[in-house]
Amino acid sequence: MIQPLSVLDLATVTEGGTPADAFRNSLDLARHVEAWGYRRFWLAEHHNMASVASSATAVLIGHIAGGTSRIRVGSGGIMLPNHAPLIIAEQFGTLASLYPDRIDLGLGRAPGTDQRTALALRRDRLGGTDFPDQVLELQTYLSAENSGSPVRAIPGEGLSIPIWILGSSPDSARLAAALGLPYAFASHFAPTYLHAALDLYRRSFRPSPHLHHPYTMACVNVIAADTDAEAEYLATSFYQLAMGIITGARRPLPPPIPTMEGVWSDYEEAAVRQMMAFSFIGSPDTVRQKLETFVDHTQVQEVMVVSHMYDHAARLRSFEILGKLRSEPESRNGSQP
Repeated sequence: MIQPLSVLDLATVTEGGTPADAFRNSLDLARHVEAWGYRRFWLAEHHNMASVASSATAVLIGHIAGGTSRIRVGSGGIMLPNHAPLIIAEQFGTLASLYPDRIDLGLGRAPGTDQRTALALRRDRLGGTDFPDQVLELQTYLSAENSGSPVRAIPGEGLSIPIWILGSSPDSARLAAALGLPYAFASHFAPTYLHAALDLYRRSFRPSPHLHHPYTMACVNVIAADTDAEAEYLATSFYQLAMGIITGARRPLPPPIPTMEGVWSDYEEAAVRQMMAFSFIGSPDTVRQKLETFVDHTQVQEVMVVSHMYDHAARLRSFEILGKLRSEPESRNGSQP
């Protein structure tokens, strides 16, 4: 049984397109998946990447939330070490005031970019080593109890904004469990520690006022089409993009090509397939079987999907197909963020 589904979007810039085109496509996708019953639409913070336009993540969240009416909109995630916690509390307090009960705040510790750009973003920051302290500081600003403090987040203070810990390692799982927060794992590009991190989170979870029981979500790549052959053809854009990450030759998302033979070396293909191990590509039946196996093995309560596809209409079709496979069972623990 496929779990409730959500969307991760990077406002992908395609070859020959512009960030403005990407923003229009993101909003159009959000409106469609809202109608198809998806639970969340999250946007990821990245910087200095030719294919990603979601760098000003909070601004784009407001754009998407303002153009939709029901779907939850949030960050997947805000790279907190790039920012002062007070600024994030104010930004998301503003979003939650404008769009009550619809905003999620997913937090990550990675820079979301290369090291040189990370230095430009963080200046004298500690490179993410103070991430747990930053999360606690952010929680303090968002708490009603902070009303007597000389430094307050207005808006933000006292608002119920669900905070998620995002990650790709046991360290993030340990932090989410200690704070009693929901946990989202980035298995769409970092599959290695998925099972170990989920197990650690569930074993170590401490109930909190925010969440009484563990709640897990995993992000995967999905490219669905009417046939396996069509999906594999569409996936060549994704393969080329991933190869650029491996080789450092990053560029806007290219159009699909007939075959990857002669485009990537054996090493590059192996590296891409290892990094993108949790990629489910194919017809409706193929994707259903792969996703059901994934959910059965991981026991995650929610699946988040990212789909790197050059043609916007084909991407909409992929999410439409996936939406028809979706089920909305009661949460395993009776609660959800």
